[in-house]
Amino acid sequence: MFNFVPILEKIPLKKFALLLLFTLFIFAGQAQKYCYVDTEYILENMPEYAQAQEELNRYSDKWQNEIVSKYEVIDNMKKAYQAEKVLLTSDMKREREAEIVQAEKEAKELQKKRFSLNGDLFKKREELIQPVQDKIYKALLELAESGNYMVIFDKSNQSSIIFASPKYDKSDRILKKLGIKPGQTNRETKSSNDQKSDNKPSQNQDPGQKQNLNQKPNSIQNNNSKRTNNSIKKG
Repeated sequence: MFNFVPILEKIPLKKFALLLLFTLFIFAGQAQKYCYVDTEYILENMPEYAQAQEELNRYSDKWQNEIVSKYEVIDNMKKAYQAEKVLLTSDMKREREAEIVQAEKEAKELQKKRFSLNGDLFKKREELIQPVQDKIYKALLELAESGNYMVIFDKSNQSSIIFASPKYDKSDRILKKLGIKPGQTNRETKSSNDQKSDNKPSQNQDPGQKQNLNQKPNSIQNNNSKRTNNSIKKG
């Protein structure tokens, strides 16, 4: 019987570990199937996503204008106070100043309520975008089960995939599962919305520090990972 011990003794431990790891990787790769999708591309082809973005923009504009109006009232209060200051008594000055301070406080509170991290715009975004994400996630699960895929990577956003062959891209299959014809993106609608936003008159105030409404949602898997133990692993 052939003795492997002398041969193994001549191989440095570090090289042997790398050789063993490479061998295990080959066998593991033969037992598992991988593919990837581009969720950004999928979203661009979904009319529901474009509609949700448009509705979100309407809420954002409405709330932004609401806050801008409050700051305009405050500005007028300050101008009137400065113009009439010389005619006011000390008590009247204190009263007017307190009114301005209170108005500024209310404007800032409304700004925080509408546009903070967990504010109304954030909640509205969750409300409108979550159903779209759920549809994609369900389609991904169906693809994983029907195709026996162990891992499905996401090519979009902050992906660590350096190269991906198009033949392993299953994005169009996801769109077909969603009843959408691939290739008919919503980029034209998005570009039109961006142009409208650029043409809006600028305000002196920064009432909302508006969120980037064109930013794509977070990982589909992150929003659904608690729902099932068979979650799709992202790249």
